[in-house]
Amino acid sequence: MSGAVLDSGGRARRKRGSRTGWSTGACAAAAAAAAARGLETGAVPETIEILLPEDRRPSFAIVEGRLIGASARAVVIKDAGDDPDATHAARIVATVVPLEDAPGEIRLLGGEGVGCVTRAGLGLTVGEAAINPGPRAYITANVRAAAPTRLSREGLAVTISVPDGERIAKRTLNARLGILGGISILGTTGVVYPYSTASFKATIRQGVQVALAQDQETVVFTTGRRTERHCMTRYPELPEVCFVQMGDFVGAALDAAREAGLKRVVIGAMVGKLTKIAQGLKITHARKAEVDMQLLARLVADAGGDPALCARVLEGDTARWAAELVADAGLTGAFHQALTDAVAAVVAQGLAEETLVEVLAWSPEGELLAEHRPEER
Repeated sequence: MSGAVLDSGGRARRKRGSRTGWSTGACAAAAAAAAARGLETGAVPETIEILLPEDRRPSFAIVEGRLIGASARAVVIKDAGDDPDATHAARIVATVVPLEDAPGEIRLLGGEGVGCVTRAGLGLTVGEAAINPGPRAYITANVRAAAPTRLSREGLAVTISVPDGERIAKRTLNARLGILGGISILGTTGVVYPYSTASFKATIRQGVQVALAQDQETVVFTTGRRTERHCMTRYPELPEVCFVQMGDFVGAALDAAREAGLKRVVIGAMVGKLTKIAQGLKITHARKAEVDMQLLARLVADAGGDPALCARVLEGDTARWAAELVADAGLTGAFHQALTDAVAAVVAQGLAEETLVEVLAWSPEGELLAEHRPEER
């Protein structure tokens, strides 16, 4: 690692674009351990080595550390590596104060910029700080290792703060999940991998679990903010918590819906993504697979297109090409109906048999082009 973090594991420097980084949880553990070490020794160290899951032992630079009366404070600057992480360069602050009435106890608290959990379904108690279970465990373990003598005679209260956290949180889906007032402290392993899909998939799963915890039996999966806005106009009776952006990760969305036992699943997307779903792809990103033009030609035929039109479809390489051709032929509604029916059949295979499936085909401008309803399945 470079910048504020030194990797003591002897790993070679990665090529540009693939450099790993550290999660907010890892940075919080380093800051907390440094502050606790300050109370233990009388001086906050300039660097601190911590232990993370999978036996990683990175060292972090402490950019600010000092004793303030009976307490200690330490700051770590988050380095997310080459990942486009909203929390990159955030100041992660830990303040540690003694608890005379609780020897051996460590109380982990959330301060400024750390969100508060306001909804069930996240695996955290409503009302407590949004510090996930994994980071809670290794923050506590590193504090205990940093101040064993101090803990033998008194407890320690550890408050994690992110001074700019409330602003950063506006760039995340935290509010949708019921995490208000700041960011979450995350990181099962403590490592951030560039452009990793793990965090997005975890957000999908959390979204479904939060909806379920609010006694909702319907989730509307969309491929982005635009299709989500369109779907919200179609289902004004559903609370916001029912809308979950799945992006390209259709397989992860269906897995989460099946495991949650949802009674009704809605898919809202435009022609390109719908075609990829109809192909049975679990990830619909453009780099993962090409559009199946043979499939589109068959759907055009099902919609009433003549052989010449189907042949024209096969000359292209995008779903948008097919959509423009059927529009010129006056078959937009019939084609998109055939497409939503095909999508529904594929989606149903990834869900429990009793789950109702609806599929909405949207134009970029927000026009509902076709809709598959459960009774039509």
